[in-house]
Amino acid sequence: MKKITVINGPNLNFLGIREKSVYGSKDYNGLVEMIKETADSLSIEVDVFQSNSEGEIIDKIQQCYFDKIDGIVINPGAYTHYSYAIRDAIASVNIKTIEIHISNIYEREEFRHVSVIEPVCVQQIYGKGLDGYIIALEKIVSL
Repeated sequence: MKKITVINGPNLNFLGIREKSVYGSKDYNGLVEMIKETADSLSIEVDVFQSNSEGEIIDKIQQCYFDKIDGIVINPGAYTHYSYAIRDAIASVNIKTIEIHISNIYEREEFRHVSVIEPVCVQQIYGKGLDGYIIALEKIVSL
């Protein structure tokens, strides 16, 4: 059975509270439930993690190496645009990683158009709402 880790960065725990017009009204627990249901349907093991702290996200990525995780789906939140430390952590573990964003980052503020994470990922998914997580899980399993 494949083991996938889903990592959510800053402010994802505020889904359903923050900017509903951008992120929708489903709360974070609803997202986690949706991810787990998708994992069951794909017959994969999934671990879902969220942190507002860059260091904790890096620690989780590195732990994926030791836990022999088959794939990572990461929504780095605002760290997407400037966290070379998260980028380097992803590059160092050599685990297929998909970057995901709920909104279309290329139709928002200009600073959101640049991802320092994307070059070390096998794919970037954006603008599909929470369904992007389902797409990412299906894709990571197929790799």
